Amino acid sequence: MEIFYLYVILVLLVASYLFTTHFHCKITNLPPNVFPTIPIIGHLYLLKSPIYRTLAKISSKHGPIIVLHFGSRRVLLVSSTSAAEECFTKNDIIFANRPDMLFGKILGSNYTSLAWAPYGDHWRNLRRIASMEILSTHRLNEFHYIRVDECRLMIRKLFSGYSLVNMKSVFYKLTLNVIMRMISGKRYFGGDNPEMEDEGKRFREILDEAFLLAGASNYGDYLPILSWLGTNRLEKKLIALKEKTDVFFQGLIEQLRIKKVDEVEIKIARKQ
Repeated sequence: MEIFYLYVILVLLVASYLFTTHFHCKITNLPPNVFPTIPIIGHLYLLKSPIYRTLAKISSKHGPIIVLHFGSRRVLLVSSTSAAEECFTKNDIIFANRPDMLFGKILGSNYTSLAWAPYGDHWRNLRRIASMEILSTHRLNEFHYIRVDECRLMIRKLFSGYSLVNMKSVFYKLTLNVIMRMISGKRYFGGDNPEMEDEGKRFREILDEAFLLAGASNYGDYLPILSWLGTNRLEKKLIALKEKTDVFFQGLIEQLRIKKVDEVEIKIARKQ
């Protein structure tokens, strides 16, 4: 008999929760909600791969603007062009921040990098530096010869061989060569220096692992209880990748510092 009463109480609690959640959006003047919202997990039960098709299906069924609950996080699903334009014009500051995710906390150096920093003075300063020192017309023109040279070398290599070519890998190496020549003057791929090839291989492994982990689902971002229980394996992988990244770039900085000191000493010696 006691078990029966427990079942009744449980059913009543779940029913009351679903009822209050369903009408909460109407009371608070929020967009429509998808019913039912299951306790703790919210609407995570609706998500299936591929995600974009699932979201498109939800939008076509429930409307262009919907509120979803991914665990403890509230998500606004917008599929209307006019609504999306309003979000990024009239209300752009409201939607300027990224959610605090584990990836941004670890690889984003506790949300201080440009991609993960919250909207504010620090983010505006990073954006100003990026606009002036990386993306300005002056900087792009300054490194124009690098892009031309790398494209010329790539085309020459393609015409020199007759075997099948993986164009994805070719363009990937082209991009990495352009980036690293802009940063450090080094050309990792396609040269005759084995040391540069090894260093480039390490750099590519770091990027590949970062892209792989960035696409991994971290349920702890939506269900904090999983992080509290210490069941998050992704966190350990991200910490290891962060350490590997810091070691690589610190070594690169030290190389550039030594190179700069040598150049200064050579100039001083010539003047003397």
